[in-house]
Amino acid sequence: MDVLTDKDVTGLLEWYRANRRTLPWRDTDDPYDVLLSEVMLQQTRVEAVIEYFKRFKREVPDIAALAQIDDEKLMRLWEGLGYYSRARNLKRCAIQITEEYNGKIPCDHEKLLSLTGIGPYSAGAIASIGFDLPYPAVDGNVLRVMARYLGIKEDIRSEEVKRRVTEVIGRHYDASVSHEKGHYRDLTQAFMELGALVCIPNGKPLCEGCPWRENCFACIEDLTDRIPYRSHEKKRKTVERTVLIIRYEDSFLIRKRPEKGLLAGMYEFIGLEEKADEDEVRKYLEERDFKVSEIHSIEDARHIFSHVEWQMRGYEIILEEKNKLKENEIWATGEELQGYALPSAFRTYIDRYGLRKKK
Repeated sequence: MDVLTDKDVTGLLEWYRANRRTLPWRDTDDPYDVLLSEVMLQQTRVEAVIEYFKRFKREVPDIAALAQIDDEKLMRLWEGLGYYSRARNLKRCAIQITEEYNGKIPCDHEKLLSLTGIGPYSAGAIASIGFDLPYPAVDGNVLRVMARYLGIKEDIRSEEVKRRVTEVIGRHYDASVSHEKGHYRDLTQAFMELGALVCIPNGKPLCEGCPWRENCFACIEDLTDRIPYRSHEKKRKTVERTVLIIRYEDSFLIRKRPEKGLLAGMYEFIGLEEKADEDEVRKYLEERDFKVSEIHSIEDARHIFSHVEWQMRGYEIILEEKNKLKENEIWATGEELQGYALPSAFRTYIDRYGLRKKK
């Protein structure tokens, strides 16, 4: 039978309160901080999120500001975090909260689940951390910790394993039991912290510092290198592209991507959906009636998204004059480009020309 003992829960809470990290969204008693941080932390390391969170909070301090933020500014603030649909859903969520809940994040688990972009994990995290409500939040850290503790050898990607872990943990989220203020807030963060600091995702777990080492199945049986078992993800698709850095004097030609799909609504350099050689690039430029002064091959680049990898060949094109633009294309100086959201997928070329937005 899968059981997490009361003693081990008590030990976990004591360990957490003695060892927890100082994070800008912790202990603020602001559910907005929890909502914002949890969305930012999806598939992103804590270390990478901290400065983004601080900057975002300075510019967008609350739900009202988030609901009203200009899309371009939102994308600029999110630039570099990746998974940009998170930012768009975050704004839609804020608008929904403004329209349906008077601008206040609902203190209700079911209502949280109804919000745009908020699934079971995020709803549990906001409920417990933001409002100290008795709802668990099971993420990858928690699944790894509990798989080792309980000796679960099945694939932790499976819904059955997630259900088992949620059920075991859920027994300790009991609203009928008297707890001190902040109990559920600390309990949820304790599970996460144990996975982040001790039962780590990459490399050998630091079992000597774990409050559960005496009762952990994987530690006792020396199976921490085999548990948890995680099946392979679907093979990532490779897409070849050609990036054209088209310039006239101090201006660069960029275009806005479609409002749906990968990097929706963001800006990019003109490109071809294939790896083209110089003759093929010249043919494209001639078809567009570009008056080319110079063309140079520059660095190749690569960028990995969650489901696709871009392999990019780069060319710099210097024009004799500006020509007529297509819809969604614009000319912008290097300084003006600081105001546009250029995805980190183009980091190689952004860095080459010093176009990174000044923080």
